[in-house]
Amino acid sequence: MKKILFFELRLCPHCKKARRFIDQLQADNPLYQSLEIEYIDERKNKELAAQYDYYLVPSLYIDNQKVHEGKMKAIEEMEEIFKKALSV
Repeated sequence: MKKILFFELRLCPHCKKARRFIDQLQADNPLYQSLEIEYIDERKNKELAAQYDYYLVPSLYIDNQKVHEGKMKAIEEMEEIFKKALSV
């Protein structure tokens, strides 16, 4: 299992929606509760954010590989990311 890095902005509506997807998936599936997710506010952690190649938030990485960037349309997108983190 690999840690998920979640780059976000505090007031971003798309980031808030992605966080709701995370909360719902973890509430519905105990296996997902074991995932380690590090939330990184790009404004507060500019140096760390600059080390990653993305333009839009939310952006998610597993093992330094970008797995998602920008608006998340459906909870299934987040579930696929969770499955990747569990299988890596």
